[in-house]
This record gives sequence, structure tokens and C-alpha cells, in this order.
Amino acid sequence: MGLLGATGIGVGSMLGAGVFSDMWVDVLAAGRWYLLALALAAAIAIANALSTAQLAAAHPVAGGSYAYGRAELSHWAGHVAGAAFLVGKTASVAVGAVVLGTYVLPGHTQGVATAAIALVWALNARGITKTAWGATAIAIVVSLALAVLAVVVLSAPVSLSWFAWSADGEAYEPTVLDFAFSGPGGLAQVPVAAAAAFFAFAGYARIATLGEEVREPERTIPRAIVIALAVVLTLYVAIAVSLALHVGYDGLVAVLEPGTDAGEAITLAPLERLADAVGFPVAIVTATAALSVFGAMLAVLAGAGRTAMAMAREADLPSALARQGGSGAPWLAEAVIAVAAIALVWTQGTSLLLVSVATVLTYYAVANAAAIAQRRAGRTATLRVPVAASAFGLVGCVALAIVAAPSAVGEGPAWVPWALALVVLGWPTVAWTMRRRASGPKSR
Repeated sequence: MGLLGATGIGVGSMLGAGVFSDMWVDVLAAGRWYLLALALAAAIAIANALSTAQLAAAHPVAGGSYAYGRAELSHWAGHVAGAAFLVGKTASVAVGAVVLGTYVLPGHTQGVATAAIALVWALNARGITKTAWGATAIAIVVSLALAVLAVVVLSAPVSLSWFAWSADGEAYEPTVLDFAFSGPGGLAQVPVAAAAAFFAFAGYARIATLGEEVREPERTIPRAIVIALAVVLTLYVAIAVSLALHVGYDGLVAVLEPGTDAGEAITLAPLERLADAVGFPVAIVTATAALSVFGAMLAVLAGAGRTAMAMAREADLPSALARQGGSGAPWLAEAVIAVAAIALVWTQGTSLLLVSVATVLTYYAVANAAAIAQRRAGRTATLRVPVAASAFGLVGCVALAIVAAPSAVGEGPAWVPWALALVVLGWPTVAWTMRRRASGPKSR
């Protein structure tokens, strides 16, 4: 595929579950600092993108940071990146499926999510070309729909529509400050808000896994990452400001009593509530969300499957997972990931979104460390990123991952952060130790 297909996959991945999910509740919980949280997530994403682009230009192979970590740091570092990516993207597929179910059939979310994951696997098994063009078409449609929504919302007079209700059920007249600056956490909420917002920027990692499937990867991959980020960041800022002005944090978490005029609206998701607040057809938002999330699931599962394939080729996963069908797609690896995502769909209490964020940030931390090592060793190809940019990305990823992992617990079991650490760090460490003992004292 060319630049258009690679960019479409990146935009489609980033515009998927994130922008339509409940992450906006965490973002607006930062009160007047909500744009700071969004800017912090975007800045870290840009640093990650530059590091990834530098690495991809010199290592145009499948596997992303798994391959980069192995080449520039160590086998252990690459294994950590691969494990983090697989856990994070499996959780992302589950999040997308749940969001899809929430929009399509709220009363049967988990059943719809399960069927959606099965369908995504079946389509991905047919090959990357169909996935790429499908993702590109979806990205164009969704981008246009969100742009139209943003223009309509930002040009509309400020009002709360059916959200104009106080805690005691009395109607009230809000001010612009209520929309822009309300929220329970304020500045203290910014780290969690930034971590949640990062979920919506993580899709460009999918582009880096296409090294073996694009024309001129050393040029196409970096350009596709930059273009995709620019498009998505513009849309996110517009949506964030629109939500702050016309819905606000209180509007996102409001639960109205049945029997009120707006009581039936309690099932609306964030962007559906935004559309309702300004009289924009909610059905258009619902259809756009379903199309966008489904397209993102296609892209995310494809990326995770190819990383698993790369790990299987290096014996970090069972060799059977490297098996490819007639289309070249790693159908067995994708099937295993799909089954795991379905299992996550039926879990309760834990924030799968923050689980995904914590692990994907770990993946990018390895990418930034690899980019620093590559630049210092003079092994770069066509792109040279300042060490300071990669260092900022590394520190930002570690900091937000430390915030996101405990916050993912929610109402779920307290051992979730420890389980993540065990899988992402423990598994590679044990594998490295066993390999070292088997190979002798002189092995790396």
C-alpha cells in the first residue's frame, strides 16, 4: 500500500474507540485544566511518533517497537515492548467492542461486542489490502462527520439542552465558566486525564507495524505518522472544546430520573449527548461511531496480530502463531488475540481503557529508549530526532503509565496493576533468564 492507505490506517485507529468512548469524562474531570491534559497527551504522542518514525525509517520490518527494542537495546527490551503491545492492544480491541455495543444496542453491549470481535477477525483473515482500503474509507467518512459536528457545535449558542438540571432536580441557567471550568479534580486530575486522552492518540503505532507491507517504508511510514497525528489532533481539540462548552463534566455524568422530559437520554454516550445539546441528529453520530469503532478494531487487531507473528518468528511466542494464510495475514495469532479480547469484554469493574493505556505507554517507553540509543550510536537513516524529544517521550510515558495502572482498578480487583507488571515485565525477564542459562554464561 502507499501513503494514503498507511495514513488511513493510522487515522482510522486513532479516531476509533477513543473519541467516542467515556474517556471524555476523565478529561473534563480536570476542570479548567482539561486542555492542558489533552495537550500533554498530544505532546507525548508527538514525541513517541517522532521516535517511532526515526526507528521505522531504519528498521522497515513488522513488529514495531518489539523489533526496534531488539535491534537497538536488547532482546529483553524488545520482549517487554512486544508483551506490552499485545496486552494493550488486546484490551483496546475489547474497549472498542464495548463502545460499539454501547452505541449500537445499549441493552446488549457484551453480546454485540462479542459478535463484533468475531466479525473483525474474519475480515482481517482475508488480508491487509482489504483492511487498508476499508480503514482509509472509514477514516475519511468519520473525519468529515466529526468536522461537521464540530463546526455545528462551535457555531451554536451555548446551552445545556436537557442537561440544564441541578442535583436537586431544579432547572438552572449555566454560564460559560460552568462549562469550561467545572469538574471535581482540577489540576490534580490532569495526570489521569492525560493518560485517558492518550488512549485516543495511540493508533499511529499501527502504522509502524506495516514495514513489510507498504511501498518505500523508509519514506511512507514517517510521513503517514505525522499526517495522521495532525488530522486527529485538530479534530480532538475541536471536540474537547465543544464538549466543555455545551455539555461539561456534570452533563457527561448526569443521570436524570425516569419520567423527566429528558429521562430517556441517560443512555446517550458523550458525543451523542453533545449532538443532542445542540440539536444535531444523534442518529448520525451513532452511525459514525459504529463505523469508526469497527474500522479501528480492524486496524488494531491487524497490528497486534503482526506483532505476535514477529514475536513467534523470534521464539518469544509459540511458533504456530507465525502461521499465515493465503492472504498473508497471521490468522491464528489474530484468532488467539480475538478470543482473549472476548474474555475481557465479559469482565467487570476494571477500566480496560486505562489497562490499555498503561501497557501501550510501556511499549512507547521502549521505543523512545531505542530511539535515544540509535541516535547516540549514529545508526539513524533518513530521520534524526533530537535526543531531548525522545527523552521527553520516555519520561512522559513512564510517568503516565505509573498513573494509569493503579487508576485502572476502578471497582475491580486490586491485583490488576500487579498482573500487568507480571505479564509485561515478569514474562520477558523469566524468558531472558531461561534463555541465558540454556545458552551459557557468554550469552547476552
